[in-house]
Amino acid sequence: MNYKETAVSILKWIGGKENVSHLEHCSTRLRFTLKDDSLVDVEKLEKVEGVIGVRQNVQCQVIIGNDVVEVYDEMKALLGELPADDSQKRKQKIGSVILDFIISIFQPLVPAIAGGGVLKSLLLLASVTGLMSDQSQSYQILNLIGGAPLYFLPILVAMTTANKLKVNQLVAVSAVGALILPDMSTMLAGGTDFLGFDVTNIAYASQVFPAILTVLFYAQIEKLFTRYSPKPIRIFFVPMMSLLITVPIALLILGPLGYNVGTVFSTVIVWLYTHFGWVATGVLAAVLPFMVVTGMHKAMIPYAVSSMSEIGAELLYLPASLAHNIAESGACFAVSIKTKDQKLRSTAISAGISALFGITEPALYGVTILNKRVLYSVMFASLVGGGFAGIMAIKGFALVGPGLASITMFVDKANSMNLIWAFVTLGISFIVGFLSVLFIYRDEVALEKADGMEVVSESDTEQLISPVSGKVISLSEVKDDVFSSGLIGEGLAIIPEDNCLVAPESGEVTMVFETKHALGLKTNNGAEILFHIGLNTVQLGGEGFETFVKVGDKVVKGQKLITFDLAKIKSAGLDPTVVCVVTNKEAYHMKLLHHLERVTNQTNVLSIAPLR
Repeated sequence: MNYKETAVSILKWIGGKENVSHLEHCSTRLRFTLKDDSLVDVEKLEKVEGVIGVRQNVQCQVIIGNDVVEVYDEMKALLGELPADDSQKRKQKIGSVILDFIISIFQPLVPAIAGGGVLKSLLLLASVTGLMSDQSQSYQILNLIGGAPLYFLPILVAMTTANKLKVNQLVAVSAVGALILPDMSTMLAGGTDFLGFDVTNIAYASQVFPAILTVLFYAQIEKLFTRYSPKPIRIFFVPMMSLLITVPIALLILGPLGYNVGTVFSTVIVWLYTHFGWVATGVLAAVLPFMVVTGMHKAMIPYAVSSMSEIGAELLYLPASLAHNIAESGACFAVSIKTKDQKLRSTAISAGISALFGITEPALYGVTILNKRVLYSVMFASLVGGGFAGIMAIKGFALVGPGLASITMFVDKANSMNLIWAFVTLGISFIVGFLSVLFIYRDEVALEKADGMEVVSESDTEQLISPVSGKVISLSEVKDDVFSSGLIGEGLAIIPEDNCLVAPESGEVTMVFETKHALGLKTNNGAEILFHIGLNTVQLGGEGFETFVKVGDKVVKGQKLITFDLAKIKSAGLDPTVVCVVTNKEAYHMKLLHHLERVTNQTNVLSIAPLR
C-alpha cells in the first residue's frame, strides 16, 4: 500500500480537509468527526486501496486494518492543525455529540493503558512461575513502570479532553495535576479546608471522571477570561485566573462529584455481574459482532477504564471480548478450508490470524458479515465461550484486545486458575466457532457454482421491476449499517420520487409491519423479499402510510402495496430511501441491472436466479 496515496484518496472522498473537524485512530480505524456527513462518498471510499470498509455512526469510521498507524500519520500531515468548529456540535443530536466526546477522550488512552497493563501481567506471570522475585528491586521498578499509565490516568485524561475541547493542553494538565501532587495528597489525607470549607479526602491518582469534569470547567473559565482579558497581559493572566478558580472548585465540588460518579458506575456494573454473571458475559459476547461493526463497542471503554481504576480489574467486557475475538478466528479458519474462492481463502486466513491476536475488524468486514451462516456461528461460539468465562468469573487486568499474544492479561496472583480458565475459554470459543462454520457454512461462488449448486435454467430467472420510481443505488450506499452491510439480505435501494410501493414480482404477502413502513413478499419462485420504506420511519408510528394488502394476499407484478407521504418523511428529518432485499440470499444469485439511474416502477432493476 502507498500510504500517502491512500490518505489523499480518503481525504478526497470524505469531503476534503475543510470537512474535517477532528481526527483520531484506534487499532484498525481512522475516526473522523466531520462537519457535513452527507459529503462522504461511501462507494468510492470503499474502493480506495487499503480501505477494508466504511461505517458512519456518530463518526465516519474508515477501516484500514493493521496499517492504520501509517495511514493516520500521512493523514495528519495532510490535515495539519485543524481549526475549532463549534457549528457541528449545534447541528448534531445531543446523543451523538456526547458519544463522540466520550470516544474522543477515551480512545487515545488505550495504547498507554494497554502497554502498561500487559507489562504488569507479564511481571505477574514471571513472579508466579518463579522466574523473578516480586521482592527484587528490578521487579519493583518494572512494576512501577507498568503502573505509571494508570497512576497518571488523570493527566492523560486531561490531555485528551483538552485536545478535544481545543483549549490550552498544558494549563489543563496543570489544573488536574494539582489534584495528585504528593503534598496535596498528604494534606487531604490529614484533613484540610479551603477558605473555611472542608475539602474531601480523595486519592485522585487513577481517577477518570474528576479529571474530565475539571477540564470541562476549565475550558469555560479559559474562554471567559480570554474574551475579557486585555491582550498585553493575556499570556499569563488567563492561565493564572483559570488555575486560581478551577483547582479550588475541583477540590471542593467537581472532584468529589466525579469520584462518586465513577464509584456508582463501577458499583452498578459489579451488581449486574453479581446478579446475572455468566448470562451477562455470554450475551455481551454474542452481540459484540454488531457492536464492533457499528463501532459502538467503544462506548464500553469508559466503563472498562473506570473499572480498572476503581477495582483494579475488569469482569465483563474483557472476558466477553476474549470469547468473541477467538470465535471470529476459529470461524475464519474454517471458512478458509471450505471456500473454493481463492481471494476469500486468503482474506479468511489473514483475518483469522488477526482475530487470534485480538484484532477482529478484518474478520468481521472481510468474512463474517458477508455470510449470515458465519455470523450465526460466531455469535453462537461467542455465547458459549462468554458464558463459560462468566461461570468461571474470569477477570482481566489490562485494557487491551484479548487474544493469544495478550493472554497474560488474565494472570491473577490471587487466583492462579484465572489464567487457566482464560485458556479454556480461548479453546472453547475457537473450537465451537471452527466446527460450527465447518458444518453449516455454504460456499457462495457467484453465477456458475456455489458449493456444488448451479444456477437453474434461464427460464427460472426472474426480472424484478423497481418497487418505486426513483434513483437506484446499491445497498452499500444506504446510511444504515444493518442494510448496507448485507446482514438482512442482498438487493438494492431506491431514492424515491413518487409515493407508491408496488410488487416487483407476483407472489404472496407474508408480513405487513404494524406501522405500515415495512412489508414482506414471497415470490412464486420462493424468493423472500423485504421492503423497508425510509430509514427509522418506525418513529412516525404509521402516520403518512397506507397499506392496500394484508398478510396472505396473493398479488401480481406491479400491484399497489403501500402509499406513503414522501413530504412528511422528509419534513421529519428522516431518510426516505426505499430498501428492497432478498432475505434468503444464500439460495439465489442476484444481479443489479441499474445503478445511479432513474427508473420507473415498470423498469426491470434486479435479476434473480435460484441456485440448486
